[in-house]
Amino acid sequence: MTDVRSQLEIDLVEDPAVDLLRVLFDYKELASSDISTLRESTTDALLTKRLEHQLKVLNPWIDGDGVRRAIGTITRVSSIDLMDANEQIYTALTYGTTQPHTASNGRRQDRSVHFFDFEDVARNKFEFTRQLTVKGPRQDIVPDIVVYVNGIPLVVIECKSPSLPDPIADAMRQFRRYEGREEFRGLGAPRLFEASQIAIALGRDVARYGTTSTPPRFWADWRDAYPLSSDGLASRLGRTVTPQDVLLSGMLAPANLLDLVRNFVVFETIDGKRIKKLARYQQFVAVGRAIERVRRASRPEKRSGVIHHTQGSGKSLTMVFLAIKLRRIPDTENPTLVIVTDRTELDGQITGQFRRAGFPNPVQAETGEHLRELLSGGAGTTVLTTVHKFHTAVPKRTSVISDASNIFVMVDEAHRTQYGALAARMRAGLPNAALIAFTGTPIDKKDRSTREVFGDYIHRYLIDQAVKDGATVPIYYEMRDARMRVSGPDIETKLRDAFPELSESELRDLKSGARLREKFAATPSRIMDICKDILEHYSTAIEPNGFKAQIVAVNRDVAVTYVESLRELGGPECALIMSSSNNDSARLQRHHVSKRDREAMVARFKRKEDPLKILVVCDMLLTGFDAPVEQVLYLDAPLKEHTLLQAIARVNRTADGKAFGLVVDYWGDNRRISEALEMFSEEDGVLSALRPSSEKAQLLESRHRAAMRLFDALDGSNEEACVMLLVSDDVRAKFELDYRRFAEAMDMVLPDPKALEDPFLSDLKWLTRIRAIAKRTFSAAEFDAKSYGHKVGILISEHLRSEGVEQLLKPTDILDPAFMKSVEQLHSDEAKAARIEHAIRQEIHTHRDENPAEYKSLWEDLEELIARRRLDRVSAASQLSRLEELSKHAAGVRRSESLASASGTSNAILPLIAFPSDLPSDVRTQVASLIARDLEEMTDVVDWQFKEDFQRQMRKKIKLHLRTICPGFEGIESSTSKIMDVARARFTK
Repeated sequence: MTDVRSQLEIDLVEDPAVDLLRVLFDYKELASSDISTLRESTTDALLTKRLEHQLKVLNPWIDGDGVRRAIGTITRVSSIDLMDANEQIYTALTYGTTQPHTASNGRRQDRSVHFFDFEDVARNKFEFTRQLTVKGPRQDIVPDIVVYVNGIPLVVIECKSPSLPDPIADAMRQFRRYEGREEFRGLGAPRLFEASQIAIALGRDVARYGTTSTPPRFWADWRDAYPLSSDGLASRLGRTVTPQDVLLSGMLAPANLLDLVRNFVVFETIDGKRIKKLARYQQFVAVGRAIERVRRASRPEKRSGVIHHTQGSGKSLTMVFLAIKLRRIPDTENPTLVIVTDRTELDGQITGQFRRAGFPNPVQAETGEHLRELLSGGAGTTVLTTVHKFHTAVPKRTSVISDASNIFVMVDEAHRTQYGALAARMRAGLPNAALIAFTGTPIDKKDRSTREVFGDYIHRYLIDQAVKDGATVPIYYEMRDARMRVSGPDIETKLRDAFPELSESELRDLKSGARLREKFAATPSRIMDICKDILEHYSTAIEPNGFKAQIVAVNRDVAVTYVESLRELGGPECALIMSSSNNDSARLQRHHVSKRDREAMVARFKRKEDPLKILVVCDMLLTGFDAPVEQVLYLDAPLKEHTLLQAIARVNRTADGKAFGLVVDYWGDNRRISEALEMFSEEDGVLSALRPSSEKAQLLESRHRAAMRLFDALDGSNEEACVMLLVSDDVRAKFELDYRRFAEAMDMVLPDPKALEDPFLSDLKWLTRIRAIAKRTFSAAEFDAKSYGHKVGILISEHLRSEGVEQLLKPTDILDPAFMKSVEQLHSDEAKAARIEHAIRQEIHTHRDENPAEYKSLWEDLEELIARRRLDRVSAASQLSRLEELSKHAAGVRRSESLASASGTSNAILPLIAFPSDLPSDVRTQVASLIARDLEEMTDVVDWQFKEDFQRQMRKKIKLHLRTICPGFEGIESSTSKIMDVARARFTK
């Protein structure tokens, strides 16, 4: 059987591998006799004579002594172990070694000796040999294929028959023997691996790679033949492509091999142990495509783009690899690199990653002034900062820090902060920088678009591919619910009795404003039952495997209750990680700890052997927290979309013995997980619906002028006089509309630095202040539900009882197609109602400006129904029936009018005109029809909505109709403003 397997190994694995190297990439095969000639003895892995020749080719100035000294730097290494020797030799191979040299004029000077020509690949010698014997201290080793570049053994390949039960496991075991590790200590020939950079295990249908001393779980697939496409590779091979072909093509194409060795290897010290990391294929391809875009861009702004790599797949290390490559390629001319995060914790983590990887001289900006100083210091600096420091680094639009084009800004988790004023300041300060966005979650498909701001995708690596590759573990999702019941009298009656001073409308505000869902969630009996459930689940399903847990609570008070309940129940050691404030209650302050103590607890949690087993959090450690030891997330908070995806990704990191991560959701709203996962499955739509930037700028200017016109005759510094202009309800209503439209335009333009130009930002701040003063001066005091919140919470706690926890959805892989179906079937009436509710909201959001009165009524009906449902006053079935009626009504509104018809317009504007009460209905209809007819005729002009003079004529005509029918009409300004809004919504082309 051994002979049969050996022949299958040769025929199906080894022969196709060497054929690919020889035919596809022109590697030369060295016979045994060649090897004997080129190396000094069987104990040597290096082909000394080949290296001597290549050193002279690559360094024509070098003499014989220099050649011998250069070879000695990689053959006579003083080291403590194999990893230490490998790192020393790697440094020499990639950076070169310095040797003394006497020039022709007799002057002595040091020069660098290069072992490879990384810029001109063709000047290097690519060869391989089969069945190379290397003599070890006690045994010989005979790897199947060794790949040499310039006589240096860079790659060792072990082939295994596809008929073996687990060919890759057999190959990895053989590599341990070759290196003399673990159970084979002292039996290998580690000298071969002192210079080797890549170890490859082939089994035709399976193929994986590692590097020096890589543990089994970190051996990885290589699934992209970049820059070759799959079809291109198949065409060149003339046969069906196997995983083995893809790996060899992607890693050992001569240019790729030298690129990997030079730019995609890092050494890090983790938990006191030195380890070597080699890039995964998604990191290599993403960096390669980013560099392609930089080199080929016709204009500086075309260099930007988005890299979307799912959480846990090595995004931070991808940033390091890209920084290394940008620093080395001549095209970027010694660039300035800026790494931007949105949180102090992430800034520290990214800085740590760069420093651990040995990246030269990364500097962490301490303040905005320090950031400006660092970026003003010329090319070649690497700066790490939070986006918030740009506020002081770029105090105004004209405060350019540098207009150099060789500045590259890498933004981590770009979807969170890259659309506002801070991001605009960053762009204003670095106007010609290339912006590369990194995100671990899908791009928002709503009003904000990462792709609109940064450009199109550079590379995508999605969650299902990461699981398939073993870069992350699959995530299972389970839903549980703490059953609650009201004890004693009806709670609504109790609320009325407790607050007799409140009106019906104020009581409604109280029920919606006091965050009743959080009050229900905070009930001590509910949390106690959940804690019992958690401890039973953790002790039986998670703790025996040596893994840990995180609990996410809805707020800090609830988080405290969780910690106190876990301790009361005698659970494993737990810790509370939360922010703190001087204004916290005495109960919260008892749990305050210093930042240093928080960091110490997190460090303890990450250590598998430490007895700290459970972390309880509210909003901390939900993003950028990498703890492979965490296997389960107990979720009791209404996290949504990006935040939910980032939270559940806490459990997807790989670890020995960890087959999956688990999310146990106690919040009980199945829509959240469905909506979040739909973000993964949906493709981004085209951006044609987005306004071009020039149009947005015109809109900003127009709306700014409209908002400021009211105050033209006054000195803006006299705020009291400006506020008094708003004493009239009609004037104040028009001002509110103009203000909101201006603010909306600012929001649309950001983060374009255009929004920072004078006077837009300063005027918006001034208008905001005037608006706030006017609101306090002229508006009745608003009802504040927060002041009643504590008493409401006590009432709820007194009248709610938990009846234990039940499992609503068994653990299911979130990537399983059956998962979405399971979630949809859960409370099917609610799920269907939620979809209809979402559709109605979308209809109202899209078309409300075209017919404000009709859609306002529809909106009010919808909100009333949802509010009643939240208070359990209508059943799910009744809610579904009523929602279907509202859906038909919404469709009827759309069918009943043609958007381009005057009759539809007249019906839309009729309810907006505040006619005198005694005006006959037929006269009202006539006025609305005349106005609608004129609007339809006038809006045939192209881009009328951007022409302020033309809009002035339209308003004049509207007022003429209103004054003709209603002399002395007081609501003329307010009505005209509302009618113009309808015109913009209905007739904008």
